[in-house]
Amino acid sequence: MGSRYPIFDRSALRILPLAERSHDLEISNWLELSSDTPPFEHPDLAVVAEKIRTARSQSRAVILIMGAHVLRAGVNRHLIDLIERKLVSHIAFNGAGAIHDYEVALIGATTESVARYIRDGQFGLWRETGELNNWITEAAQLDYGLGEYIGRRIHESSFPYRDLSVFAAAWRAGIPATVHAGIGYDILHEHPNFNGADLGKTSYTDFLIFAESVRSLEGGVLLNCGSAIMGPEVYLKALAMARNVATQRGQEIRNFSTAVFDLIPIQGDFRKELPKSDPGYYFRPQKTILVRTVADGGESFYFCGNHRATIPALWRLLK
Repeated sequence: MGSRYPIFDRSALRILPLAERSHDLEISNWLELSSDTPPFEHPDLAVVAEKIRTARSQSRAVILIMGAHVLRAGVNRHLIDLIERKLVSHIAFNGAGAIHDYEVALIGATTESVARYIRDGQFGLWRETGELNNWITEAAQLDYGLGEYIGRRIHESSFPYRDLSVFAAAWRAGIPATVHAGIGYDILHEHPNFNGADLGKTSYTDFLIFAESVRSLEGGVLLNCGSAIMGPEVYLKALAMARNVATQRGQEIRNFSTAVFDLIPIQGDFRKELPKSDPGYYFRPQKTILVRTVADGGESFYFCGNHRATIPALWRLLK
């Protein structure tokens, strides 16, 4: 028995090559480590940098969760340098992060104009990007996590800009890069070769890898950069699982630090939960990452600014 409702016929779609797409971000967008960046200063940034150094010296977790906009800010080389020097122990993305990383490695460009391409329904329907769906199926067949397999494939590829791939850098360094996807969120899901079961299997493997990393968060640091929903929600469930096991073993995961890097100004004390009558209550990074999950012994920090400024500023302190 199948669904009683009509299902969209994906075989009718027109898929065009990336060579016919106009890109909002070309290779010149990606910063060198020596490039000038917008200024950013905050007294707490040095505190967070020191906590990261201390955590890694003690083999504690430093987990970096990112939205795709962080990659679009052009800071790949800064992230790769942190990975190569083992200053982060886990890096987590949403589905769009994997797409941008792949496209940059492949063609040195990414990001299409939604306003332009949605008019005739061409948005997202680009042949080369759809190749990632074949990788997802391969990863499922090989029992890989999705981020791990993407990193391996880009590392082993002849892509001309693979040195800019954060996933490939994580693969080389042997640290987890995980993808936390939602069905229907990403342009890959438009393509005829997309298999939802394979995405579910590989992204759920990544969630379990992430939850295992959170088990080492005591004395560590969790950074959430530009992820308003995926980051807080995935972290919340993983922390519940990790604390459940720790409690049974007479252990604790309470003494750690969290930091949020975002563009949303927070009025007042960001370490206090707002009432439900305040629209700010629904900004998950504040109530979940900065308040609730560190309420029993942790410490939180908030940095409001463009990722093209804040990430290099943190990198310079760690450098």
